[in-house]
Amino acid sequence: MDYFEHQLEHRDIKPTAVRLLILRTLKEAECALSLSDIEARLGTVDKSTIFRSLTLFLAHHLVHGVEDGTGQMKYALCAEDCHCGEDIHAGLTDLHTHFFCEHCHRTFCLRGLPIPAVNLPEGFHLHTANYVLKGLCPSCMAKTHHCG
Repeated sequence: MDYFEHQLEHRDIKPTAVRLLILRTLKEAECALSLSDIEARLGTVDKSTIFRSLTLFLAHHLVHGVEDGTGQMKYALCAEDCHCGEDIHAGLTDLHTHFFCEHCHRTFCLRGLPIPAVNLPEGFHLHTANYVLKGLCPSCMAKTHHCG
């Protein structure tokens, strides 16, 4: 069994050719991808099939969705030991910060940077959080400093 089949079966998802392609595409990406990004990279797989697979991946905590302010949900693979969203009482322990580059419009998972704790007023109960920082990624920063 290869790595990708193992990842699907580990999350109780039946491996199919299309699911394996989508998973491989997400794994090879250096940033979170939108539905349109995945469709463009795969070419021969229709958008509805990709969307159904992503919805399944989300439900089984194989990927997480990132709302980065662009109006398109972006998807990134969860770490193997991630349990995000599986237990609403687990808090934010599996959630991490994301970074949106304002120049190249890529969204990056910053796995080593947990979402900061927030003290909510009494009566509020937090289930999830979306923490997105915006600026320039290292690649775009390097390009801006080498111009001129």
